[in-house]
Amino acid sequence: MNTSYRTLARLSEGLYKEKMSKFISFAMPVTTEEEAKAKIDEYRNRYHDARHVCWGYRLGAAGELSRSSDNGEPSGTAGKPIIGQCLSNGITNVLIIVVRYFGGIKLGTGGLIIAYREAAADAISNNEIIERAVEKDVTVEFDYLNMDSVMRLIKDEYVTVKERHFDNRCRMTLSVQLTYADTLMSALSKIKGVTAEYN
Repeated sequence: MNTSYRTLARLSEGLYKEKMSKFISFAMPVTTEEEAKAKIDEYRNRYHDARHVCWGYRLGAAGELSRSSDNGEPSGTAGKPIIGQCLSNGITNVLIIVVRYFGGIKLGTGGLIIAYREAAADAISNNEIIERAVEKDVTVEFDYLNMDSVMRLIKDEYVTVKERHFDNRCRMTLSVQLTYADTLMSALSKIKGVTAEYN
């Protein structure tokens, strides 16, 4: 199982022009389908006057999920070349959107494939490819009296607290780096009255 993956550091833009058509590209990190779909809707609304808003995203540590759209362009001329750039750069948890303003001259299928590929490549080259650790979600429940013992274990660079609810019985959702997850689970299980499970 992968313990890390390559992705993009931030939002970046790219541009490709051909025969009066303008292809504006945006590359960004995303972690869920919901996030990707929300971003696609946002850009569709922002560039509602464009002829086509095409996109592709790849998700999962091993890129298990990929989706793309030609958005009215001939089949396979936009979404596929966009995803192709994710594959050739070895990146995942990434969304690339390419907005096309039609210049009045048809490019043909070959020309479109090149245009979408180059626009996506430009947005990626204007970004930074970084390595991220694969994380696992863990839910921990414990009595308030055990707070100090639990907090001592999770005050670590490998653990991020996503949600917390403190009462007599406390509950936390943690995101833990995969390489450290089993060690943390083992340490938590040794504290009396603490339950921990993978989500």
